[in-house]
Amino acid sequence: MRPYVYITRKLPLEVIEPLQHDFEVEMWEKEDVPVPRDVLLEKASNAEALITMLSDKVDEELLQHAPSLKVVANLAVGHDNIDLEAASRKGVLISNTPDVLTDTTADLTFALLMATARRIVEADRYIKKGQWKSWSPLLLAGTDIHHKTIGIVGMGSIGEAVAKRAKGFDMKIVYHNRSRKPRAEETLGAVYASLEELLAQADYVVVLAPLTSETEGLFQREQFQAMKPSAIFINAARGPIVNEDALIEALKEGEIAGAGLDVFVKEPIDSHHPLLEFENVVALPHIASSSVETRTAMMNLCVQNVLAVLNGDKPKTQVN
Repeated sequence: MRPYVYITRKLPLEVIEPLQHDFEVEMWEKEDVPVPRDVLLEKASNAEALITMLSDKVDEELLQHAPSLKVVANLAVGHDNIDLEAASRKGVLISNTPDVLTDTTADLTFALLMATARRIVEADRYIKKGQWKSWSPLLLAGTDIHHKTIGIVGMGSIGEAVAKRAKGFDMKIVYHNRSRKPRAEETLGAVYASLEELLAQADYVVVLAPLTSETEGLFQREQFQAMKPSAIFINAARGPIVNEDALIEALKEGEIAGAGLDVFVKEPIDSHHPLLEFENVVALPHIASSSVETRTAMMNLCVQNVLAVLNGDKPKTQVN
C-alpha cells in the first residue's frame, strides 16, 4: 500500500498534486470548519504524514493513535497546538512554515496598528450608516503614527520586519525580547528595554512573541495600567498571551486608548464577546499571513516537508 497522507483542511488540488503521485492523499473537505476530533484521530491511525492547521491539537492522545506517523507539517509558524516533547519521544518530525510569511504578517500588523490609530474601521462604518452630515475639525480624529514610539514585544523575524516598516514612519523603536538583536539595533536604531520600560515609553505596544510557558498570560491588568492612557495595544501573535478580562477592564477604565487584535484566547471568537463592543477595538479573524501568495507558499512548504520525510530526507523547516 502507498503511504497515506491526511490533510486537515481543504487545500487547492494543484498544491497537493505532488503528493498524489506517490502517496494516497485524503483531505477534510470543508474549508472553514475544523476537522472533528474523532475524525482526526481515526485518520491519524493510518497516516504516515499529517498536514495540520493551528486549530488541530496534536497531543499525546493523537500520537498514541498514530503508530505509523512520521511527520506533521503544521501550516503556521507557531506550533503551540503540538506537543513537541511527545512527538520527539515518538520519533515524529514536526515542521512549520517560517520565513515565507514574515513580510505579509508584518504588513498586516502595521495595517492593524494604522487602522486602530486612525479609526479607519470606525470611519468606514460611520459613512456606510449614513452618519456623515458635514465636515468638522475633529470628526473621527485619531492619533498620529509618525514620530511616535513603537514598543515591540517579541523581536523575531516578524518583529524586525514590523520595525523596518516603523522606521519608514520615523518612529522610535523600542523592543523587548529574550535576547538582544544587534542587527536591528544597528540597522534600525532599535533600543532594547525591559518590558516595564517599554510599556512606560511606547505609544504603540505591539505583541509578536511566540506563545510559550513564559509568555502565556504575560499581559495582565498590571501591564495595561503601566501603559500610557494614550497608548494603543496591538496583538498579532497569540491570544493567550493576553488576559482578555484585564484588557476589557483596561479599555472600560480608559487605561489605554484602544486595541487592534488579530488573535483571541478562543478562536473563532463569539460575536457577542465583550471585546467586540468597543468602538476603539479593531478585531480581525487571525488573518495576519492571509494573502493568496503567502498562504500558497505556506501550503507548498508543508507539501515539500512531507515529501522530504516520506522520501527519507529531513524536512526543510524542522522544529523538533
